[in-house]
Amino acid sequence: MKILKYIAIIIAVLIIGFLLLGLLKPEVSYDSEIVADKPLPEAWAVAQDEAKMAEWLPGFQKVERVSGTPGTVGAVSDVYFITDGEEMVIRETITKIVPNETIEMTFTSDFMDMDYKLSMAPMDGKTKITSKTTTVGNGILAKSMMALAGSSIKAQEETNLENLKKAIEQNTKDYFPVEQTMKEDKMTTENEEIN
Repeated sequence: MKILKYIAIIIAVLIIGFLLLGLLKPEVSYDSEIVADKPLPEAWAVAQDEAKMAEWLPGFQKVERVSGTPGTVGAVSDVYFITDGEEMVIRETITKIVPNETIEMTFTSDFMDMDYKLSMAPMDGKTKITSKTTTVGNGILAKSMMALAGSSIKAQEETNLENLKKAIEQNTKDYFPVEQTMKEDKMTTENEEIN
């Protein structure tokens, strides 16, 4: 009988400790950084291209517009992922965007809320990419789980950025065909003037 009492006390202490963890550390914040060996305009274009998102966001399925103009402040979308065989929907709201520089978003789901900032800066013909993330669990159990899973969530973001770097560096899509056409037109005009 005493053993059952001790086991019950130990379980109660563990549960209380788990719940206190969420109260003591209600949010998890982390930064990540990579350098992609491509110029900034192309790196930005790849990161914003929905057709490329599956290359760097594991489980990404699709984006459905909810409201607003895509790629502008206030735009709201539902982003669908498959995680462990189950569909997960995260609501994304763009809170700030400066093309070729930064995009800030909030993500909400039943389990957690996230503030996310992705920034890019030119660096000797390459692109420095940084992300800053703050997550908060929705409810005491989620907060406690987030506090325990903080290092694995940061590791996932680092993996995502490494995948983004790969997608950027392996990109073959021409995001700026107008510039090329303008160069070709200029060369044609110059050649005609010479002849």
